Amino acid sequence: MPTTVQAALLGILQGLTEFLPVSSTAHLILGARLLGYQDPGGIFIVMIQLGSVLAVMWLYRARILEILAGLPSRPEARHFAVMLVLATIPGVVAGAVFADYVKRVLYYSPLVIGVSFILGGLVMIAVERMAHGASIRSVDGVPMGTAVGVGLFQALAIVPGVSRSGATIVGGMILGLDRPTAAEFSFFLAMPLMFGAFTHDLFEARSFLSGARVLEIAVGFVMAFLAALVVVKPFVSIVRRSGFAMFAWYRVALGAVLLGAVAAGWR
Repeated sequence: MPTTVQAALLGILQGLTEFLPVSSTAHLILGARLLGYQDPGGIFIVMIQLGSVLAVMWLYRARILEILAGLPSRPEARHFAVMLVLATIPGVVAGAVFADYVKRVLYYSPLVIGVSFILGGLVMIAVERMAHGASIRSVDGVPMGTAVGVGLFQALAIVPGVSRSGATIVGGMILGLDRPTAAEFSFFLAMPLMFGAFTHDLFEARSFLSGARVLEIAVGFVMAFLAALVVVKPFVSIVRRSGFAMFAWYRVALGAVLLGAVAAGWR
């Protein structure tokens, strides 16, 4: 299979899973293994994630422009901006301290991913069943301390299989956000972190990006953007109606399959 086709398939997978609480990174690692796609250092995986983030920015462009326009004059706009900055700091610190170790040791371990899938799914089920009486029903009403707390949960997603969106959504619900608000806050929180990760990896890999490699990243980037456009709004609708249980059980089932594969000798 041509590498550009592999990149396109992985881009679609990325766009479909980035904002679901199922770990897009783990799905991409597993998908690349199954397709035989080579991604030294995980550069492709990190860089195409920005395509998904840009899709959400397009869908929420009116809200983003409203915040930017209100920064000089509206306290609530400044509160929102500062809140995102503070909530992003734990993820940035975790990346700076642990990213190299994670990429060298944990990134390609189906055992780590399988355990993370199962534990994350079980936590999600428990939080879903206990989530009653949420007091925060709008991203504008998220207190600074709560935002930082959600940011700490986001930092856990550096471990493959944990899921950035899953960690922030579960963390948000534990800290008092209702389901739709937790999901929407997770979308906004992805923007600065993914931009930072993309910029860092682009700088680190600048001397290794050949024409073919750039083409693969570009194809994956565009497909991730298009796939995310399709999935984000239906995801929010599902969350409003049914919650996160279906995603949690999916994680548990896939994690069990992975652990079974490891037990059978797959590495």
